[in-house]
Amino acid sequence: MSVSAMFVALQGVLTADQDVREEIRKVVQALEQTAREILTLLQGVHQGAGFQHIPKKCQKAREHFGTVRTQMESLKTKFPADQYYRFHEHWRFVLQRLVFLAAFVVYLESETLVTREAVAEILGIEADRERGFHLDIEDYLSGVLTLASELARLAVNSVTAGDYSRPLRISTFINELDSGFRLLNLKNDSLRKRYDGLKYDVKKIEEVVYDLSIRGLNKEATGGVAGEK
Repeated sequence: MSVSAMFVALQGVLTADQDVREEIRKVVQALEQTAREILTLLQGVHQGAGFQHIPKKCQKAREHFGTVRTQMESLKTKFPADQYYRFHEHWRFVLQRLVFLAAFVVYLESETLVTREAVAEILGIEADRERGFHLDIEDYLSGVLTLASELARLAVNSVTAGDYSRPLRISTFINELDSGFRLLNLKNDSLRKRYDGLKYDVKKIEEVVYDLSIRGLNKEATGGVAGEK
């Protein structure tokens, strides 16, 4: 084979690869749009009477996740199943965002941490790497760390809305989350940097709880929770 023929063949491989990446980008753009719609919907919980509409907002968000599952099915068809990590960078960011959104919905519904398996089911993908398009552990952890930042914001806005018990519950949840992350030996530099931000979220929530304490509102909140039980 001549040198020119060799390079013509190489160009064919490059063109095919670029075509695959372009098809992936189109689906990822659709996923990003759906993620923005879910985020916009959930941001309403931070506003005024938003707390009263949490169940309705969560229900609508879950309907949007139906669209996500359809888009994920399309994405799976755009590249060979055994080349997940070759193209992973294309959808890594949006997948982490979707993990955060799924985790936020589950927290708003039950005030618990969603498992990786449950997130994978919500998104219509696998939790097990061996079964194809899956939720990478580091993508799951990144999404959970984003949840921590969102809950720190929610704690502040809860006080503004007159909900003094929610910050106490958020504080307990975030401290448990922080304890969990301390058990991990994180090697990924990006994930380590994200984890470093968790301590600021913990501190921010502690300040909210402390402010409630010195104003005597934590007792009112605790009494309210006891009364509810």
